[in-house]
Amino acid sequence: MVPRVRVWLNRTYAENVFFMDQLRRNPADRAVEIHATHGDADSPVLAAADTAELEPEGLSPAGYVEYALDQCRRRGIDVFVPRLHQSALVAHRAEFTAAGTALLAPPPEAVAVFQDKVIAYEAVQAIGVPVPPWWRVRTAEELVAAVDALEADGHKACFKPASGAGGVGFRVVTRTSFSLAHLSGFPGPHVPLDLAVDALRRAEEPVDWLVMPRLEQPEVSVDCLTGPDNAVRLAIGRTKNGRRRGFTLHEQWLDPARRIAERFGLHYLSNIQFRMYGDRPVLMDVNTRPAGGLHQLSLCGVNVPWAAVRLALGEDPGEMAAPFLGQDYTVVAAPRPLRPVSLPQQRAEEAEALPAAPAPAASGAAGPAGTARALPLQTH
Repeated sequence: MVPRVRVWLNRTYAENVFFMDQLRRNPADRAVEIHATHGDADSPVLAAADTAELEPEGLSPAGYVEYALDQCRRRGIDVFVPRLHQSALVAHRAEFTAAGTALLAPPPEAVAVFQDKVIAYEAVQAIGVPVPPWWRVRTAEELVAAVDALEADGHKACFKPASGAGGVGFRVVTRTSFSLAHLSGFPGPHVPLDLAVDALRRAEEPVDWLVMPRLEQPEVSVDCLTGPDNAVRLAIGRTKNGRRRGFTLHEQWLDPARRIAERFGLHYLSNIQFRMYGDRPVLMDVNTRPAGGLHQLSLCGVNVPWAAVRLALGEDPGEMAAPFLGQDYTVVAAPRPLRPVSLPQQRAEEAEALPAAPAPAASGAAGPAGTARALPLQTH
């Protein structure tokens, strides 16, 4: 009998409920049990898991490693897919291996390269992958100089944190003074240069921003599955152009993505993003983790999360190819069940609030009819 696989996802994106769905719907029909942890009791990944816990707050990276090792030992985790504190966790891979857990994440050297976007751009440029011009900015004066240089070449300037993910902190710089126009409609990513400069001059701590031209669409996110031998098993591009989404196997996107994944050892799942700078694709960002939209590759007939888990377990799926490319599509929201995690303290309070249980019926007597009660999410 083939043993079940126990997979843990820590504090991950809500969209990874679909990652979990795909693990359960694996083509081998193999039993998969999923453990999830998160800092938000209302995260849908907790509801989608077989077992779940709230993560402790305030742990240092070292403290989180100890917490994670304890989770793996107690829960019998076979494959751990880390997002939070990924760099600290992969540095202790040997300890997780000793605990019987495979880390579905690249080695620490690869993670370190792509934590800082400036270091990443310099590294990929050295292997011949095109990147946009960039400026590292820490002061108001440096911001103005970078914006002036970009605008002189006919570009719109934008900035984002040199270390960050998910588009957090991304802004497009404008020369338009702040007015009621900025307060109408929905909030947008545009910020007047004078407000950004004023905020920098009043800031108590320096920033660390990457300033670059606003790149044009299409945006192509190449999802790569790479083995521990540095060979890419699968690469498919997901295209984004406004609301329209689609897929591509064009080598202008896949070739540089493969070069990055293989050269830097982005083992298991990575996501490498490109946009257009003029008439050529350039690197925008590299994620050393599964993308939130990875599940969309199911429209191409492949189950990439399951292939990655197999690879982490040492069951090499070999070189893979999409049997077809899905048609263009758009993304819409869908409801998911919500069952907040019940902590031990909460369970005690709930027990105190319940009415006292009736005395047991005498032997042989018929008891009262059963009453259904909604139970909290399992935490064992």
